[in-house]
Amino acid sequence: MSAPAPAPVPPPPPGAVAAGPDAPAFDPVRTLAHLGRGARAARLVHTRTVPAREGRTVPWPGWVAPEVTAALHGEGISELWEHQGAVAELARRGEHVVVATGTASGKSLGYLLPVLTALSEGVGAPTGRGATALYLAPTKALGADQAARLHHLALPGIRVATLDGDTPTEERRWIREHAHYVLTNPDLLHHTLLPGHERWRPFLRALRYVVVDECHVYRGVFGAHVSAVLRRLLRLASRYGAHPTVVLASATVAEPAALGRALLGQDVRAVTDDASPRRETVVALWEPPEQDDGTRRSTLSEAASVLTDLVRTGVQTVAFARSRPGVEVVAARAREALEADGGPGDATAGQVAAYRGGYLPEERRALESALRDRSVLGLAATSALELGIDIAGLDAVVMAGWPGTRASFWQQAGRAGRSGAPSLAVLVAADDPLDAYLLSHPELIFDAPVEGCVLDPENPYVLGPHLAAAAAELPLTRADSRWFGPTVETLAEQLVVGGLLRRRPTGWYWSRPDRPSDHLRLRDAGQTVQIVDAASGRVLGTVDEARALTTVHEGAVYVHQGQPHVVTELDLEGAVALVVAGDPGWSTRAFSESTFAIRSVEQEQLWGAAHLCTGRVEVTTRVTAFQRVLPDGTVVGHHPLELPERSLLTQGVWWTLPSEELALAGIAEDEVPGALHAAEHAAIGMLPLMAMCDRWDLGGVSTALHPDTGLPTVMVYDGHPGGAGFSRRAFGVAATWLASTRDLVQACQCRSGCPACVQSPKCGSGNDPLSRTGAVALLDHLLSERPVAVPTA
Repeated sequence: MSAPAPAPVPPPPPGAVAAGPDAPAFDPVRTLAHLGRGARAARLVHTRTVPAREGRTVPWPGWVAPEVTAALHGEGISELWEHQGAVAELARRGEHVVVATGTASGKSLGYLLPVLTALSEGVGAPTGRGATALYLAPTKALGADQAARLHHLALPGIRVATLDGDTPTEERRWIREHAHYVLTNPDLLHHTLLPGHERWRPFLRALRYVVVDECHVYRGVFGAHVSAVLRRLLRLASRYGAHPTVVLASATVAEPAALGRALLGQDVRAVTDDASPRRETVVALWEPPEQDDGTRRSTLSEAASVLTDLVRTGVQTVAFARSRPGVEVVAARAREALEADGGPGDATAGQVAAYRGGYLPEERRALESALRDRSVLGLAATSALELGIDIAGLDAVVMAGWPGTRASFWQQAGRAGRSGAPSLAVLVAADDPLDAYLLSHPELIFDAPVEGCVLDPENPYVLGPHLAAAAAELPLTRADSRWFGPTVETLAEQLVVGGLLRRRPTGWYWSRPDRPSDHLRLRDAGQTVQIVDAASGRVLGTVDEARALTTVHEGAVYVHQGQPHVVTELDLEGAVALVVAGDPGWSTRAFSESTFAIRSVEQEQLWGAAHLCTGRVEVTTRVTAFQRVLPDGTVVGHHPLELPERSLLTQGVWWTLPSEELALAGIAEDEVPGALHAAEHAAIGMLPLMAMCDRWDLGGVSTALHPDTGLPTVMVYDGHPGGAGFSRRAFGVAATWLASTRDLVQACQCRSGCPACVQSPKCGSGNDPLSRTGAVALLDHLLSERPVAVPTA
């Protein structure tokens, strides 16, 4: 049962919760009572206090190099939390280790002790260059923070260098020949260091440690790419006689040892018991109010309102939004409210700032400084902040919508909490199936374990190209199954057939003059379409090709920084969309059709008359038309489009029920398409609760009669070539996943389906047809067919 909302109290006086040497400690309960005062009390659906935790320390290891000890003691660090000591000892012994503890728990110190000690011991070595280490981060900002800390320590003789896409050629040469600790990213490792490994031979020969920071980011297809890159690195290091120890650092995830093994292909020890101290955190679930037209106030508007109220009373707060435009909306509305404010507090619009990916290093540093001196009290940010600037120590966090996973939720909540002070985290629910479900089942946030990272390191669509890259670096042999798994020979032979590799008695060799790594990108590999103002030639933005078909087709209305433009031409071959500025008075909505073909069934279960499967599928999608829609929702035109089909070979999970079973469930024949379609949407919305993914990572198709099954069929698929592991995870937890989906749709208070249950924000057919009652009946019947084990006496 939800805890009662705190009793309303008068607003605190201006500055009562502000930080400062003489200011009182931040009181999250009083602050939450202020937020939920009066009529707003009904918006506070649930509160929970995460209790304080005492820190546990261990003695300083005797093996730490004296200069490292002196530098850290000089910063006031003379004891280790237990988890830091455990990581340091395991890494010092040469065991691969992953540390998965909370935000601001000091994970970096655990690996810095053995890494910096090894580098210090190698300084002044009579031969060679001494020990070396690599640090890999998913973002430049994170690497910059690490570099700043290392340079501040100023350890004698240890040369630290950052290697990224902006590093000049001359500096790269110096790094190869002289640097001890190189901070880089998986992309540069793939494109530069590994293909040029012969020039990096002295560095690789001396490689003692590899640090993989924020490794929970490496999931899905991106995670499979990074896994292959790490295995290529370890393979080349072994070729030069080095066997580096890998230390992985992660936010809290389920089964971190399994994540480490998936990334490295080797055994990894896990350290998960967070021994750092923490004051209590008050967490609130907040539902935007209903408006006069029966819809709920937008999440961004409500989050901006909460942010404004906190800033007014001196509470330093970060508000997380899901998108870059969302960040700008939250910041702008908070500034507008403060400018018009006649209420208590002396906060000004200038004390609210925005942060998103793509900021320059100097902008990040200036923002960090402004947060530390509290000249900025309110910050709107995307999740890029989680991996960007160092802002641990705020008073409160506001989340505009569920961030996608429990792991991200707790990581964002952990951004609040000044040293020795309690904190507040407020989740403002979005009008979305998952958010709606979590509001009514708060135990799934507070009492359930965090998700595991899902990735498939043997995905042939990912591993095959990396084997080609590995063969270009060093000929492949059967023995390389040690690094890449049991499919090496099969995939290598497929590459031979494709003309990429040549087989010789000593192995498989790269057979072309170019480098395979030049054609293989680790992140989104789709073609980028530029959006260009036809009058000025100015590039307004970019969009990947798949989204271009639905957002910048001819006749589409494209909005840039609040200014509408109309697309006059989409040239896919030239990768450009031409637009002209002007507001036609309507928006546009694209429609698409999708079909799927089952290529292979990998696993299956019989649930009575129902059949549940997972396997390889091919999804074909074509954008067929668009509508012109007035602001009040009136459709004023429907226009066909002639655009190319797109095919996706991926992994899917699907289920079937015979038509007679649907009739037994009370679903009329004309209601079947809407019931299947609604169940598909709701299932997609609920899967992120079971797997570490976002609904935009998924797709779905439903049909009343599929040619491959001959039955009514619903399928959910991974929206990435080759699959990302999400549908396989869905198959493994199908009973829980589908029961949660049924409960969500059944409990919704709407009349005929809404965004909180069965409507989808990305439906290609405009959410038509949909039958909410039919979806409940379908899912009820499907679950009733599931066999239940009865224990024997």
